[in-house]
Parts: sequence; C-alpha cells; structure tokens
Amino acid sequence: MYSTSETGHAKNAAAFRDLIAFCTGNPGYNPSATALSIASLTAKLSDARTALSNVMAAQTIFNNAVNNRKLEFQNLKPLATRIVNALNASGAPAEAVKDAKSIIRKLRGKRAAAEKPVETAPGTTPPGNSISVSQQSYDQKVQHFSKLIALLSTTATYNPNETELTITALQAKLTALQAAETAVIGAYTAYSNSRIARDEALYNPATGLVATAGNVKKYVKAISGYSSPYYEQISGLMFRAIKT
Repeated sequence: MYSTSETGHAKNAAAFRDLIAFCTGNPGYNPSATALSIASLTAKLSDARTALSNVMAAQTIFNNAVNNRKLEFQNLKPLATRIVNALNASGAPAEAVKDAKSIIRKLRGKRAAAEKPVETAPGTTPPGNSISVSQQSYDQKVQHFSKLIALLSTTATYNPNETELTITALQAKLTALQAAETAVIGAYTAYSNSRIARDEALYNPATGLVATAGNVKKYVKAISGYSSPYYEQISGLMFRAIKT
C-alpha cells in the first residue's frame, strides 16, 4: 500500500528537481511571480524533500511500535492459562475459577459454548454480529487482563510462589501492555500528521509542488512557445497528484 505511493511522491520530487535544472539553464526564464523564481522553486523542493523524509522516519517509528506491541502481547494467552491453572490449584472458590475462565475465553476470542446455527430464509444472509464476541482488539485484551488481575487480587487463596504469576508481576505486565498500546497510538498520530504535512507540501492545489510545476510549464510555454526546445525540455516531466 505505502511502497507504491511513496515511490510516486519521490518521483514527483525528482521531476521537480529536473524542472529546476532546466529552468535554471533557460536564459529567458525570468518570471514576475515570486513563487516561480528559481530561489522559491529550490526552497519548495527542499521543503518537499524534508516532508518526504519525515514521513519515512515517522513510518519507521510506527512500525517499530507495532512490532514491539506484538512482542509484548504474544505471551498473554499462555500466561493467562498459567494464571487460571494456578488459581484453580490454590483452592479458590469455584465461582472465582469460573469467572477467571470466562475472562480467559474472551482473551482467546472463544465462546463458552458452540453457537447455535441461525436459520434464515433461502437467499438471505445470516446475522453478522457473531464476530464481535471475539473482542480481540488490543485495548480489549488489556481490559480483559485488567479484569483478571482484579479478580485475582480479591481471591485470598491466590498467592503463587512463581514470581511471574504474582499480582505485582502481573500489574507490571499490565503496565507494559498499556504502554505498548499507547506508544502505537502516539506513533500512528505522528505518522498520520507527517503524511498530512507531506500532502500539503506536494499537493496543495494552490501552493503545492505539483501545482507549482504546472504553473512553471505554463509560464515557459507562454514565453518560449509550444514548440520551443526549452518547453520541450520540461513538457515531458510528469507530475501526479497521488491519493494516500
């Protein structure tokens, strides 16, 4: 998704670089519009390159945050299984064990029992709300794990010798899960904002790089003529407004 569009953005910047070079070598290039001066074009290219670099940097940070979150959450389900086994072995009340197993089923995205098929009329689509029972988004997993810890904290018999299963260790794990999710949200916000800034620099309909390139072409054609070699130099340079 991103690789194709990011290549297109870079191609626009590269074409604008070539446009500046040709205009610099054109002895008749002397626009009255400040926005079309060589100095302004050079500054616009610099801004566009900075915007493109910022997107790549922000995307890398976002990808790293996503990978870190994946690592942080990957052992959550087996950890929860160990917890309920430890709770069961501690002699906890049956209701407490039942509640813990219910929470863990939600962590695993499983139902307490197989869902009864829904009969529908021929040619109709059965109700599609069953997928919501999974509750497998990261924030929901954090919520379920938090509920599990709250249950353990109120169960007097739960006092395991294994350090990683203690309430203190589980609270630390919960904090790490929350931090990983928060980091992804923050990184995505920064990444999204960098893309907005890039699109403003390249594709603003009045001041963007692509719009400016179009105005440069119009100016050169006006002063040199459609068939002039100076216009031919730049007429083939392609600039595309890319939707992202």
